Amino acid sequence: MASSNHFISFAIAVILLPAVAFATEYVVGDDNGWTTNFDYQAWAKGKVFYVGDTLVFNYIAPNHNVYKVNGTAFNDCIVPPDSEKFTSGNDKIELKTAGNKWYLCGKSGHCSTGQKLSITVSNSSAPQPAPSSSSAPAAIFFSVYQVFIALVVILGVVNID
Repeated sequence: MASSNHFISFAIAVILLPAVAFATEYVVGDDNGWTTNFDYQAWAKGKVFYVGDTLVFNYIAPNHNVYKVNGTAFNDCIVPPDSEKFTSGNDKIELKTAGNKWYLCGKSGHCSTGQKLSITVSNSSAPQPAPSSSSAPAAIFFSVYQVFIALVVILGVVNID
């Protein structure tokens, strides 16, 4: 009976695995990291951020930091006392809710020289990448395999003892 339970668990995992949305990890500023004199709005342009994605802020601590602020603080380059602060130099911030998000460096003069980021996070989940033409046969096989496993589980055709 234990073997049968393991098989059913495995079959369910195989069936559901492709349905899981894949979150994206964005390194803010790419190779430039989190620094002054960089256009983070240009970096973010064209990117679509989804709930579940992660922003990674790479910088040399304690030369920089990251504050999660509101829109007014972002525009004015100020850090309200209740702002969430990150100081590790490799800060990973998961985007947990949809809407506008604002981040800035709280070091004196850094925000005014461009070290700030504003993004909009979409409420929908990230789209699945379409299979390329070279992977289409594998995708078809995998789909047929999933259907077969589902039928085996549903119909109880296999008796493992």
